[in-house]
Amino acid sequence: MPPVVLFATCIAGTFRKSIADAAEAVLRRAGAEVVRPEGLTCCGQPAFNAGDWEDARRMARHTIRTLAPYGDAPVVLPAGSCTAMIRRHYADLFATDPAWLPRAQALAARTYEFTEFLVDVLHLTDLGVTFPYRVTYHPSCHLLRSLGIDRQPRALIAALQQAEFVELPHADECCGFGGVFSAEFPEISQAMLERKVANIAATQADFCLTADPSCLLHIQGGLDKAGVPTRMLHIAEALTLNDQP
Repeated sequence: MPPVVLFATCIAGTFRKSIADAAEAVLRRAGAEVVRPEGLTCCGQPAFNAGDWEDARRMARHTIRTLAPYGDAPVVLPAGSCTAMIRRHYADLFATDPAWLPRAQALAARTYEFTEFLVDVLHLTDLGVTFPYRVTYHPSCHLLRSLGIDRQPRALIAALQQAEFVELPHADECCGFGGVFSAEFPEISQAMLERKVANIAATQADFCLTADPSCLLHIQGGLDKAGVPTRMLHIAEALTLNDQP
């Protein structure tokens, strides 16, 4: 197996380092040699979403250059939103640039979301993890709509031994974060968050699992504010919870 390049993403790397560490631990347990390149910053998604495509291109070029030395090694991200940015929108950024478009497309072709890589590339679902809790699942918008990834995280959750799964009401509704959306439309974002929190509370789950750090942090803040005891976990964190002291 070639080395796996883990792109931790800026939100996970800055605000919840345990997500990237857990993703690395799971990949190593699966037999992969994992490298975490120095110098990776933001993939450019916030600037892209805000309409500042020139700044997004600058960050995309930096990302492509930083990952180029790893050849054809797969790039794995524990975030559906950042994966979607590289895989779908780098080509939009460089659509009229004959020098950079092939480089963007080459990176996109070897970029995978974490659960997708485990299930579809490594063909793993059951990692022998015991998780004796009541759980639900929030599918992030980018993961579900932009990448069409839903079966893979659900397969990993279904394989958690002793877990009691309960479906989240209106699971496919946005949590309200939406990158710059939550900053530009805070009142709407808050209303969406409150609806998501109420639906999670209705499940009476011990943990709500997700595959996007941004949704995780946003929803956890809403749960804390509402006094709901459910904890948000990234799927990678759930797969390594037994490893914690």
